[in-house]
Amino acid sequence: MSDQIPVKDVTPPSPAKKGESVDLYAKREMIYTKAFTGLFRNIRLISGAFLFLMFFGTAWLNWGDRQAVWWNLPERKFYIFGATFWPQDFMLLSWLLIICAFGLFFITVFAGRVWCGYTCPQSVWTWVFMWAEKVTEGDRNQRMKLDKQPMSAEKFLRKAAKHAIWLLVAAATALTFVGYFTPIRQLTVDLLTFNIDGWALFWFGFFTLATYGNAGWLREQVCIHMCPYSRFQSVMFDKDTLIVSYDPNRGEQRGPRKKDADYKAQGLGDCIDCKMCVHVCPTGIDIRNGLQIACIGCAACVDACDSIMDKMGYPRGLVSYTTEHNLSGQKTHLARPRLIGYAIALLIMMGAFGTALVMRPLAELDVIKDRVLYRENEEGRIENVYTLKIMNKDQRDHVYSIGVEGLDGLVYEGKREVLATAGEILSVPVELSIDPEQLPSSTNEILFTIKAADLPGKTFDAESRFIGPRVR
Repeated sequence: MSDQIPVKDVTPPSPAKKGESVDLYAKREMIYTKAFTGLFRNIRLISGAFLFLMFFGTAWLNWGDRQAVWWNLPERKFYIFGATFWPQDFMLLSWLLIICAFGLFFITVFAGRVWCGYTCPQSVWTWVFMWAEKVTEGDRNQRMKLDKQPMSAEKFLRKAAKHAIWLLVAAATALTFVGYFTPIRQLTVDLLTFNIDGWALFWFGFFTLATYGNAGWLREQVCIHMCPYSRFQSVMFDKDTLIVSYDPNRGEQRGPRKKDADYKAQGLGDCIDCKMCVHVCPTGIDIRNGLQIACIGCAACVDACDSIMDKMGYPRGLVSYTTEHNLSGQKTHLARPRLIGYAIALLIMMGAFGTALVMRPLAELDVIKDRVLYRENEEGRIENVYTLKIMNKDQRDHVYSIGVEGLDGLVYEGKREVLATAGEILSVPVELSIDPEQLPSSTNEILFTIKAADLPGKTFDAESRFIGPRVR
C-alpha cells in the first residue's frame, strides 16, 4: 500500500509535429464556482463575519476624545485603545511579527493551509465578491451561459450590478483602511463633500482599485502565483499534517451509477465522478489528483462531496481533512517534535512579548549635547549646554523632577520640574558648570534622571558626557 497521496501528471503533451512551438504562458481559464452548503462553509462564514466586524467596526470606536485605533503618522503616535506607542517602540512590532510568523508555522504544521482558507483577507474578500456574482448573474451554469451570450440589455445590467457591488465593497474597504491613519469620521465627511486631502484621496483610490482588482479579477492568481506562502508552505508539511485529501482507496474506480445500484459488483468505488469537488473549488483544482500548490485548504470540496455522499446514501469522508499516515492506514501522531518545538517557542515569545508590553516605560529621556564642546563662563567655570527631550508616553499628565549625577561639584542651571501632558514631548535646555580644578578628566560620564511623584519607584535616565579642557 502506498504511503503517499497519489498525484496525476498534468503536464501538457509535447508537440506532435517537429518544429511546432509550445506556448509557455497558457491563457487563464475562467473559474465558475458553484454555490454549496456545509459545515466548513458555515465555519468560514462565521470567521469571515468576525473578521469583517473587527476590521470595519474597530475603526469607528472611540477612546475618550480620539479614535480608539489610530496610527497618527504626522505626529508619530500610534494609538491602540488605552496605549500610545511611539517609533521607539517599534521593536515590539518586530516581536509581534515574529510571533505571528511562528504562529503561522505552528498552525501550518498542524492543519496545513487553513489560514488561507478561512482568515486570509484575499480569500475572505474573494468569497464576498463571488457572492456578488451569484446574486447578480446567477449560479455557475447561469454565469457560464450568460458569458457566452452576446451583449444585451439584460447582460449589461447584470454585469453593471455586479461591478457596482464590487466597487462599493472595495470603496468601503479602502475607506476603512485609510481611516486607521486619518480619523475615519472626518475622512468620510471630507470624501462625501469632495473636500478630501490629496494624499488621503490617492490612498483611497489606490486601495479601492487594489481590492477591486485582487478580489474581483485576479482571485486565485494571487493565491497561486503571487502569494509567497503558497510556495513554502508545502515544505512545512509532514505525514501527520491535516490536509484536505481524497481517499483513492475508497473512491476508485470512479464512475456514474444509479443510487441503488450494486456498484461494488461493477468494480466501482464511492466516487461517482460528478466533479462537484471541482465545481466548488475557488482555485479550480481537482482534489482527486492529490495535494496541489493551488489548494488553499478551504474544504469547499469536503462540503460538496459530503452532500453527494448523503444523496447517494454513502458514508461521508471521501474527501476530508486527514493525514498521509491516515490514508495509508497508519496511526496519525498529533504530538511530534517539530510541532512541540514550535509550540514551546511560541509560548516563550508570547510570554516575553507580554512582559515587555507590561514593563514598557511610560516615559523616555534623551539628551542632546550642544555642538560646542565646552566654554568658560565669567566666573571661570567650565560650562556645557544640553537639551533634554522628555517624552511622556502615558495617557496621563505628569510632573517630572530633573536630576543629574556623576560629577561632584556640578552646578545645575535650568528647570528642575516640568509638566508634560499626555503624549507630549518637551525640550528642556540645561546648563551644567564646574570648577576646572574639580574635573578629573577631559571627558566625564554623567547621568541625567527624571522622576514623577505619581510614579513611585520609577526612574528614567539617559547617559551623556561633560567635556572640559585637557587635565594636566
